[in-house]
Parts: sequence; C-alpha cells; structure tokens
Amino acid sequence: MTYGSSHIPVRQVSGGCADVRYAVLGPIENNTYLIDDGQGGTIVVDPSSHAEKLPQALGIDRVSAILVTHNHWDHVSGLAALVRETGAPVYAPRIDAGLIESGQRDHMGGAQACAVTRKLDDGDTVDVGATSWRCIATPGHTPGGMCYYMEPDHAPHGGRPLLLSGDTLFFASIGRTDFEGGDMGQMRASLGTLAKLPDSCIVLPGHNRTTTIADERQRTIEALM
Repeated sequence: MTYGSSHIPVRQVSGGCADVRYAVLGPIENNTYLIDDGQGGTIVVDPSSHAEKLPQALGIDRVSAILVTHNHWDHVSGLAALVRETGAPVYAPRIDAGLIESGQRDHMGGAQACAVTRKLDDGDTVDVGATSWRCIATPGHTPGGMCYYMEPDHAPHGGRPLLLSGDTLFFASIGRTDFEGGDMGQMRASLGTLAKLPDSCIVLPGHNRTTTIADERQRTIEALM
C-alpha cells in the first residue's frame, strides 16, 4: 500500500486466536491494527494518520468497531476521518474519552474531535462479531490507559490469546511516564496486572514489533517491579 510517495507496510501477525494485520502509520510510526471479527467485519485499533484510507486500500468491506487504547493524538489522529468514512462505533476508556471528544494538538501533530460511542471501565467486555475483549485498565502512560484482552474461548478460532497493549507494554520496553498524566507508580501496578496473563499471550503494542507476555515478564516487567 502507498500513500503519496511513502510505502505503508501491512504486516500479518500469526498464531493468534483471531486474524490480525497491522499498518505502520504516522510520524511516530504507530501500529494501527486490523482484526477480523469472525463475522465479516474488521476491528480497527488505534487509527493513526490516514487510517481512513486502509479500508479501500485493503479491500475491507465493513469496519465493525474501532477500539482506542488511550487519548494521545498519535493513536487517534485518523479516528474522526475513519468514523466519517465508515460510521463504525468507537470504544474508548472513559477516563481518557474527554480529550478524544474535544480534540487535541501539540508541536508534533493533532487529532480532530470525535465522539466516543461507548466509554469503557476496567472489567468491561466489548463484544464485536465473534470476538469478546476484556477491558483491563492500565494507567501509567495516561490516566485512562486501557488494554484489551481476548482468550481463545471468546475468539473466532483457536490460537494464542491476544493483548492490545497500546503504549503500556512494548517489545523490551514500556510506555513513557514523564508526559502530563503519566505516573510510574501506576505503571508498575499496571505491568503487575499484565504479568498475570498467560505466557503464550501475543502482545500487540502501539509501536514497534509484537512480543509475548512470557518474554516481557522476564525481559522488562520483572526488572521494573
């Protein structure tokens, strides 16, 4: 796929309990995920710059939902345009929803205001198509940061569990806590929560490459606790 003169890679994630692809978009190289909902629709996660172009470019017939992990502009810079293009409902953490709905801008970029269809709290469940995601509050990077977790029993097919980790947990790293609203104490508590997930769980982070809970528990989480 190309946008202007830049090539946008679309990569496949293998082994999970749903079919997952992602495109690397925007000036901070965000991972925007495209997840088959098992009933003919596609879930888009953290739509960054020009995400509204993905459905046509990739032959996606229907965007069934949009999930947002937190309010930072680079994760929602394509949200308003994608909603206008598809009419898909938006799911986002309640605590961070205010900034998503009011819009934002800083020296690196910005995001248009966009209404949130359903505001989520810790422990809520999001059912889309044949998928069911458990909402896990993970403050630390932002006050309302949220991860979405799906087990094979609540997924389109067999495979390993999936975690949409936003900017909480990365490959060999964690999200920054020195931004406004960040808190390292909360981040440690959030990482402790994620460390309880199954070793085999595939971690789908907001930036950089995918990883697993087992690898990050040993490589990253235990070093910070």
